[in-house]
Amino acid sequence: MCQYSSVQGRANEWHLAHLGSRAVGGAALVIVEATAVTPEGRITPDDMGLWGPEHVEAFLPITRFIMSQGAVAGIQLAHAGRKASTYSPWKGEGSLKPSDGAWPTLAPSPLAFQEGWQTPQSMTPEQIQETTAAFGKAAARAQSAGFEFLEIHSAHGYLLHEFLSPLSNHRTDAYGGNLENRMRFPLETVAAARKAWPDSLPLSVRISCTDWAEGGWNLEESVEFSRRLKALGVDVVDCSSGGLVPHAKVPIGPGYQVPFAERIKREAGIHTMAVGLITDPHQADALVREGKADLVALARAFLKDPYWALHAAHTLGVDVPWPKQYSRAKPVLPK
Repeated sequence: MCQYSSVQGRANEWHLAHLGSRAVGGAALVIVEATAVTPEGRITPDDMGLWGPEHVEAFLPITRFIMSQGAVAGIQLAHAGRKASTYSPWKGEGSLKPSDGAWPTLAPSPLAFQEGWQTPQSMTPEQIQETTAAFGKAAARAQSAGFEFLEIHSAHGYLLHEFLSPLSNHRTDAYGGNLENRMRFPLETVAAARKAWPDSLPLSVRISCTDWAEGGWNLEESVEFSRRLKALGVDVVDCSSGGLVPHAKVPIGPGYQVPFAERIKREAGIHTMAVGLITDPHQADALVREGKADLVALARAFLKDPYWALHAAHTLGVDVPWPKQYSRAKPVLPK
C-alpha cells in the first residue's frame, strides 16, 4: 500500500513505524510498497525508490527491525509506466503539471491512461533494455538492504502489465503483437531480477489476472504467463486484477480474486498468493486449508488494524506469541 511519504525515494521514520508495527502485529511477511527502480518509474514524486545506494542505507533499520520481530522483510519492485508522474492522492488528481515537477512518462505505445493524462513516449528497444537492467540492479540492492522476499510488480496497469495487455500495447516490433511478443519484456525483466536475486530466496511476481475489459489481458493468458514465470525460477504468483483501463467493470466482493489464484495454482503448477477483500480470519484460513492458494495477503485490513494477525489467531483459537511488551493485553483463549 503506497504511503506517498518518501523524499527522493528514501524510506524514513514513517515507514519504520508503519512497516514495523505490522511485524510487531504478527504478520509473517511484510512487503514494502511499490518501489520504483528508476526515478521516472515513480507513480508520484513521493513514492519509494531503490535506484541508488542511499536507498539501501535508508532501508537497513527497517529490515533489521522487521526481522527482529520474527517476520520476513519483503519488497515490491515497480515501474509505473504511463501511470507515472501523477499527484499523490491528497495533493491532486491525474498527471502532474510542469509547474509541479512533471517528467516524461514511458510506455509500450503512446496511449494515455485516460483523457487529460500525459501521453507517454513509446519506449525504444534501448530504453526497454535499460529498464530491464534497472530491475536487475534494484534486485541486487534489495538483498543488500536486508530483504529476504522479492516481488516484481507486473499488475495494475503499470509498465510491465502495459506490455502484456493488447489494450495498451500496440507495438509492431518484437515486443508487441502476439502473446509471445507481449510477454517478452516482462519475462526478460523477471529473468534479470532472478539472476541478481539469490536462488535461496523467494521471488514473486504480482500480475493482474484479467483487465476486466473486452479485448484485454485475460485469465487464460495469465495461466500461460505463470507457466513461463515458473520456468524462469519464480516461486510465487501474486494474483490480483484490473488497473489497466479506467472503464473496467470489476465485480468487487469478498475474495473476488481467489478463483484466479486457485486456477493458476492448479494449471500452472506454481505457488500462488490470494489477495483482494480478504478480511475475515476464517475466510483467510480456509483459503490455505482448502488449497485454493498457498499464501494470503492483506492490505487495507492491515491498514485498519496493524495487529490483524494476532487478533485473527485468537479468533481461530490458536495461541501465538505476542510481543513481550504487549503481553499484558493478550486475551486468554477459552478452554
